[in-house]
Amino acid sequence: MKITNSSDWRDALPFDIPVDAAEAVPGEPTRCVTCGPDSEPFPREALWAVKHRHPNNPAGFVRFYCADHRPKAKLAPPAAPAKVRRERVSTPRRAAAPTIPERVAALCPDCFVEVPATGVCGMCGQQVA
Repeated sequence: MKITNSSDWRDALPFDIPVDAAEAVPGEPTRCVTCGPDSEPFPREALWAVKHRHPNNPAGFVRFYCADHRPKAKLAPPAAPAKVRRERVSTPRRAAAPTIPERVAALCPDCFVEVPATGVCGMCGQQVA
């Protein structure tokens, strides 16, 4: 399944950084994802929106958290050290194996079938040179 992206308010959010939910997406009160569905909805001013990465959707997904459950911002991974580039050492190429020409197919003059390498026709038994 291929997921196609559409432009919406989630594109403006950075990944893994808590953002004030009232500024990111104003709207009705909603629940904290960690508190669960049985909890009372919080006003948007009391919530934090966090955009998480998703393995199948490059746009990610957004969850709302209360102040008690707000995750810490994840820092970007440190830059990888520059890879040392090695020179390729050229190795001499092997000579191609000599090609053996294919055997010319011999046909039986009576049956008009191909004769095997033994020279004896499989249909009539005649010896073909």
